[in-house]
Parts: sequence; structure tokens; C-alpha cells
Amino acid sequence: MSMDREYGHHAHQHDQNDTQSSPANNSTNDVGVGIKDLGMSIAMGPVRDIPAVGAKLRAGMKTMEIGFVGRGKGSGQSPTPEYFGKAQRRALEELGKANEVNFTTHASFGITGLAGMDQRGNFNKAVKEESLHEIKRAIEFAGDVAHGGPVVVHTGEFSRSLIGAGWNQEGEFASKFRMHEKEQDRETLGVVDMRDGSLKAEAHKNRKVSRPEWLTTKAGQEYEDLDGKKRVAKEGEAVYLDYWGKQVLRNLRVPLYKNGEFVTKQYGWDELREQANEMAEEAREDLNRWKKASADEKKEIEKKSTWTRFLREDVDAEQIKIRPEEAYLIAGLETQAGNARGWAYNYSSNFQEQVEMVRKLRKALDMHQKIEETTNPEERWKLQRQVGDLVGGLVPGDAKMPTEIIKRQLEEIKGRMKTAQEGAASQFAQAEEYTETIKYVQSAETYALQEAYDSYAQAGISAMRQSKKMEDIGKLKKPIAIAMENLWPEQYGSHPDEIMDLVLSSRQKMASILKEKYNFSEKEAKAKSEAHITATIDTGHINMWRKYWVGDHHKNIEENDKDFNQWAVKKMGEMVNRKVVGHIHLDDNFGYNDEHLAPGEGNAPITEMIKALKDNGYKGELIVEPGADFTTDLSGFHSVMKTWKLFGSSVYGAGSGVRGRGWGDVTGYMGMTQPPYFVFGSYSPSEDWTLWSGVQLE
Repeated sequence: MSMDREYGHHAHQHDQNDTQSSPANNSTNDVGVGIKDLGMSIAMGPVRDIPAVGAKLRAGMKTMEIGFVGRGKGSGQSPTPEYFGKAQRRALEELGKANEVNFTTHASFGITGLAGMDQRGNFNKAVKEESLHEIKRAIEFAGDVAHGGPVVVHTGEFSRSLIGAGWNQEGEFASKFRMHEKEQDRETLGVVDMRDGSLKAEAHKNRKVSRPEWLTTKAGQEYEDLDGKKRVAKEGEAVYLDYWGKQVLRNLRVPLYKNGEFVTKQYGWDELREQANEMAEEAREDLNRWKKASADEKKEIEKKSTWTRFLREDVDAEQIKIRPEEAYLIAGLETQAGNARGWAYNYSSNFQEQVEMVRKLRKALDMHQKIEETTNPEERWKLQRQVGDLVGGLVPGDAKMPTEIIKRQLEEIKGRMKTAQEGAASQFAQAEEYTETIKYVQSAETYALQEAYDSYAQAGISAMRQSKKMEDIGKLKKPIAIAMENLWPEQYGSHPDEIMDLVLSSRQKMASILKEKYNFSEKEAKAKSEAHITATIDTGHINMWRKYWVGDHHKNIEENDKDFNQWAVKKMGEMVNRKVVGHIHLDDNFGYNDEHLAPGEGNAPITEMIKALKDNGYKGELIVEPGADFTTDLSGFHSVMKTWKLFGSSVYGAGSGVRGRGWGDVTGYMGMTQPPYFVFGSYSPSEDWTLWSGVQLE
């Protein structure tokens, strides 16, 4: 009985005359991947030492990815790249050379994005820098041991909803993903202070914001603009006015006064979106005025404008956007600023009169002190009768000397003045602080992505420098590249559109830095950024999107699963077409969590995704990532053997001799004494019962 009979046909069925999947022609279910193309990952920590790495190599791998569990200071259970010194690195280098194995590298598993988000949801520069240090450690390890290749880095820049994501709003797959049925109503969006990345608020889409309704122009109304020119308001135009018909800047708006009261209004998300568009238009106008202004005029505009963050020469006015969540926080801050100013005006309402009264009382005190000093002591009591006339309205009915009464009145007025000045000054300062904060309000997503692009660009530059170092000593096999890995669906960077955005935008940022700081040409900067920033696509992580897929209720489960598979395969092809894929992790699951089943053991359309890769010219590594098989099977390497089976590749033995080789030889070579159970089925013993050890390979 031939051991090649129907081997691997569970993935693609062929007729009896079809030999596409025969091991003799080195094909793999028409995908074009052979045993030599499949690598395996190992995690340092569970894999204890260099000899253990060597043992994994002897199973026949030609590519092995070394990953690190630890972050910060290493330990035996959680080693880091720096936990392996020069001797160990040299041993790994020689081990790879002797076994003709290419290594790739996985930076600390503890990295979850490079935007710098901490546990409180703030975006912290120190956290960002710490993650960059972890990547640099892995880059240097990749240079010393692997002599190049991808350095995998987990993404996961921040949490975000699915229902409100841009890729879920339009196109072929609009509204196809949802975390839960109430997600639309309970979606929240973070807003930060861009000066330090601190989270200032979470905007709730289902909550309205109460704020004053501002006095604005009506169509056809004449008003005086900021330059003092008479204008007539156009239809749909809303210019902020004061109560005398003059245009005012946003921060000087006044509330509408109608029927004896100031009008307030509740703004929902749609109204906030409109407000955000108005703000963006105002920011564009300020930028255009600023660009045309003289140096002194620019300072004045910067002082008055709410949108100083956009007042830069490199900003394109048409690209200015204000998001609804920014309008949400700005509305709240404006209300707080108005409240503070109101109290400040209240405290200071008669302050000037009090100042004038103190001046008069001091003058009266000087005069009466002189009178009392020059009056005969026996006659001074008569002065008490004159107090009421001298300081009218201030002196109570008890009989005291004028100076005593005036001093007491001075203390009382000074106390009221102290309260007024402290209260008013602090409230004015608070109002100014709210107003200043408004200038730096930014969507958490916008801020985080800018930080992430910068971080990946910096990491890409580190990879470029390390590659140059290895090239100079003649040891570079392949450029070292930061390979961002799509992670959990709940975090930004997992969706194919997001990983494409991260890669392409980070490349743009890196190219910009290379041109501005290192004088690279446009062409060279682009080539370097493409060579050193790429993506790792994990098939299991893509499959976890299955649990959030919104199926068509007119279709059955199988049909909806097929629709999801088509999405996954199409997105894989799109990512390759856009040249962002540089590395692949192969693992499987049933669409719920990252269990790392062997490829083919779950329901991920792995063969179809790999075919899409190959059809679009992918030539990078394919790394099997064992997980569950370490516990549920005999070893993690069984995940690799199952992958061989999935792709229709035969299992070959080792050793020499004229006798027929049996399964015992293969399993012994792989460190196992059991027969490979995965060949049951078309390979099970016939009625002529034979021990597994006696079944021939060919």
C-alpha cells in the first residue's frame, strides 16, 4: 500500500488522475509551500537553554523564530534578549550555521503597541520609550544571532469599538462586525490633552451635552466682521456676534438672551458632529489668516485663536479635521470656563468701589487722628457726637472715637476685598486654564496613532542601522525589519485595514525623518522605510474576528462561515497587494480565542489564505506557532507535522541503509517513540495486520 495514497486530500479534493498534491512534485495542495518553507516558533522561557533549541532544530526545521517572554529585567522563567550573553549568542549563531537554519526574532510578548498607553488609559512617553528599548534589544539580538530578518512586534495601540471604526462604516463589508447588540448605544471615545497624552474624558455617544446657545447671525443680517468691515450673513452662515452686532472670536462668544433668560440647548452626537465641522472650518480660516500675517500679527492670532495646534507652516488647511469627541470635551470645557468667569465677575463686581472707599477712609483716618491728637483730653468725648456727620452711613449707634470706627470699617472692607480678589483671581485663572486646555484637546485615537507612527518609524531606523552594522562586517543575510503583528480584535492594529494603516503611515513617517534629519533622497528614504517596516500576519488572530462577524439571518451557519472566510481571504490578498506583509504566523482556532491549534485543526481558512499570499507574490517566512499541542498532544512539534499534512507534504525519515525505513525511524529521529497518529485513515493498516514499526514509508 502506497503511503502517498490520498495524503492531505482533506484540504483540496482532486480526481484520481490529478497528481498536483503528490509529494513527488513538491507541491502542497496547489499552494506551492513545501516542508522546507515551513518554520516553527519557540519561546525562550518554556524553552530553557541553547541545547533545547538545538533539539528543536534536529526535527528538520529550516526556519526557527526565537521569541522572548520577558520584559525589563530577565529571569529564568522570563528571559529577555539581553539574558543571552555573547557566548550564548555565538552558540546560537553556530547552531544555525551548522544546521543550515535561518532564525527570525520575536520581541518581548509584553509589548502591546507603541503608542505608549499605560494601564490607566493615558499615553505616556516613558511607557513608549520603554517599549522602544525592548524592540532595540530584540533588533540587536537579531543582528548577532539571526544576521537579519523580521523582528516581530505586537500591535494593540489602544482599545476601540468595532461598530464605530472607519472600516466598518462603508464599503463591501460595512457593518459586518459588532462586539454586542448595544455597542452602538454604549460606544465611548477617549479624548486627551495633547501636551502630555493624559486622558481627559471619555465621550459617550448616547449622552447629550448641555451648553448655551450662542448668539449668531441670521441669513441676510448685517454685521461688522473682525476687520471692521460691514458684511451681510449668507444663507447657512453662522457668525458669532456680541450684543452690539460685531463679530467675535469663538472664545468671546456670548449666549443668546431671549424672553428674559439665557437660552441653553442639548447637543446629541449628530449636533456635535456638525459643531466639529464648524470648528474645523474656523481652524482653517485661522490658519489661512495666520499664514498671510506678519510676524507680529501671527503672535496676535496665536494669542486669540482656539486652534493654535494647527498654526504651523506644514499644516494643509484642507486636511484639518475636528472629531465629534473633541467637540464633546470642548463643549464641557467651554461651559466650565463660562461658569468660572461668571463667578469671577460676581466676586469682582464692586471691587473698584471698595478700592475707592478704602482710599477715602484712609484719608478720613489721617484727618481724625490729627484732630484727636490736638484735642484736649477732657474735651475729646465731644468728638463722638461728630462721627455720624463725618463718616455718614458707616458708623453704628454706639459711641466711639472716629478713628476707632474708621479702623473697624477699613478692616471689614479689606476683608471683603480679600475675598473678592482671591475668588475672582482664582476663577479667572480657572477660566483661563479651561480655555488654554481647549487649545490642546485631541481625539485619543488621533494622538495615539501619531505616537505609534513615530515609534515604529524610530524602530525602523534602529533596524536600518543594525542592518548596516551587520552588512559592514559581512554577516547580513536579510535586512532587519520591524514586523508589526496583528493582535486582538479588541485592540487597534488587529483589523487588516488597521495593520495596513500602521505599516504605510509608519513608513511615511520614517521616510520623512530620513529626509529631514539624515538628508536621504525621496527615493532612498522610501526604499529604506519599505525594507525595514513591514507586517506579520497571524492567521489565528484574523480568525478571531469570526466571533464578531454579523451574519445574514437569512443564511445558515455554514453560509455565514463561508462569507467570513471570503472576507479573510480577500483581506489577506489585499494586504499582500499593498506590499505590507513581510512575515506570516500559522496557527488555528475556532474563532473565539488564541488557542494556537495546529493549522487545519480549527476553522480558519488557512490554505485559502496562504494561496492568496502565494498568488500575490509573497516570498517571506511561514512560521508555525505551536500552542495547544504542547499539552494536548505529544509535543509542540506535532503542530508542524500536522501543518505538513494540511498542505499535503509527505513525511520523510532520516538515516541511511538499504533496508526499508519504517515509522519507527521517523518518530525516533523526531524524539518520539510513538507512531504518528495523524496518518490514520487512508494509511491505517489493512486486513494484513502489521505493526506500525514495520509499515514502510514508500
